[in-house]
Amino acid sequence: TFGRGIYILDNYTPLRYLKKDMDKDAVIFPIKDALMYIQSTPFGFKGIGFQGANFYSAPNPPFGAVFTYYLKNDIKSLKEIRRDKEKKELKEKEDIKYPSYKELLNEKEVPKSYLLFTITDEQGNVIRKLKTEAHKGVNRIVWNFRYAPFTAVSLKKPDNSVPWEQPDLGYMVVPGKYKVSLSKFENGKFMELVKPQEFVCRQLHNTTLPAKNKIALDKFNEKVAKLTRAMSAADAFRKSLVNKIAYMEKAVIEGANVPDDTYDSIISIKKELDAFNRELNGNPLLAQYEGAIPTSLKDRIDLITSSLWTTTSAPTTTFIKSYDVAADQFGGLLSKLKSIDNEVKTVESKLEKYGAPYTPGRFPEWEKGM
Repeated sequence: TFGRGIYILDNYTPLRYLKKDMDKDAVIFPIKDALMYIQSTPFGFKGIGFQGANFYSAPNPPFGAVFTYYLKNDIKSLKEIRRDKEKKELKEKEDIKYPSYKELLNEKEVPKSYLLFTITDEQGNVIRKLKTEAHKGVNRIVWNFRYAPFTAVSLKKPDNSVPWEQPDLGYMVVPGKYKVSLSKFENGKFMELVKPQEFVCRQLHNTTLPAKNKIALDKFNEKVAKLTRAMSAADAFRKSLVNKIAYMEKAVIEGANVPDDTYDSIISIKKELDAFNRELNGNPLLAQYEGAIPTSLKDRIDLITSSLWTTTSAPTTTFIKSYDVAADQFGGLLSKLKSIDNEVKTVESKLEKYGAPYTPGRFPEWEKGM
């Protein structure tokens, strides 16, 4: 290829099935046994870390269970189908009819098509869903043996230029047999293209301190995942309330008829949200004066997910105690957040009653003739 470079074909099994399966709409080729391990970071961070551009390193193949599949045709949108027809008419020098309003509206309203791989365990429980664009021909998609992240959903794309910023991860499944099926989402509906195909995930056995009881490890990870989901959701909800408060403060001033004591209620809610944030996420201001401060609930859970979920070892006593403390205290903290939310709704009702300008999350009221 270049100098002493070579190509490495890691699995040519799909080539043996190409001719036989070319007449099918879609095929998942036989899946090679997937080896489970934790990827190393010899330079401290992913890739070459901070070795610089002169340090040559070729990327490793994608890590995980590799699904090689064949799609006979592209899944085209209504707009693409129309344009293909117009190109054909233009080539044959026929008149091109401008699309009607109804046709353009349908093109706009129909959701975008895609492929969906659904991974299940032996009992049929859904483990993970992988979404990808539909491109005809032979393609590959990789599952990293993990559940989807349990943190709050974000539409912001991760910044891959910063080595220490890693995307959130779910925990690893236990070794064993799994199945993967393929569906397409087209014109707002799902249709199965390939029935579930079985594959095996095997431990690489290159670990120093492997977990002896993988079922117990999986159960502990499941508990941590549920608490992570709830805690991340609570923090995201707190932020949404903080955002609301900023608008409500301005609405009180601009709403001529809003009673003055409404502003006092808003200030009280702000203090409660600040106190909630300190209990959940810690107190950085106190750390400036005292150095070490009590570990926050979020820090306790982050300790587990950032360490245990990047190893194949069993949970340590520290992890177990951190979970127990966080689980015991989080219930009461969640009740406080619910109470604060009710206070916000009360203030929102008052703002609407006295005709204050709109604030996010508040449904407007109106009656004809009033």
